[in-house]
Amino acid sequence: MNRTDPFSGYNFAVEIDGITSMGFKECSGLDSTTSAGTYREGTDPTLAMRQIPGLLSFSNITLRRGITNDHSLWDWRNSVANGDLVRRDLSIILRDDKGEEKIRWNIKNSWPTKWSGPGFDATSDAFAIETLELVHEGIEVQKW
Repeated sequence: MNRTDPFSGYNFAVEIDGITSMGFKECSGLDSTTSAGTYREGTDPTLAMRQIPGLLSFSNITLRRGITNDHSLWDWRNSVANGDLVRRDLSIILRDDKGEEKIRWNIKNSWPTKWSGPGFDATSDAFAIETLELVHEGIEVQKW
């Protein structure tokens, strides 16, 4: 029997509108949920409630990276805050240890709902990290 090890979670890339121009320290929120509604008719043979699928929802995607001179994430969030909503597609790509693409999740019509700047502590040697939260309208798998 051949052994298949899982892929590591540290080797990933994020493409925004097909461009991989920035690296991220962390990417989270890749999930979907279908709500369940309960229903029962008086003629149901059991006293249990039926569980019926409801609406599909998606969690926010959270991206974290060290702050540099590149302020494009801030600019994108700021444009939304000023009433200029720009939706962008993005891809989250899981790579193997050789850097080859293994899985690609495509995120549709995302836009930044929250930007957070770094916390500051003069006694720490931590890096300044910015965080961007994105809402979106769906996840699809392009490659697995």
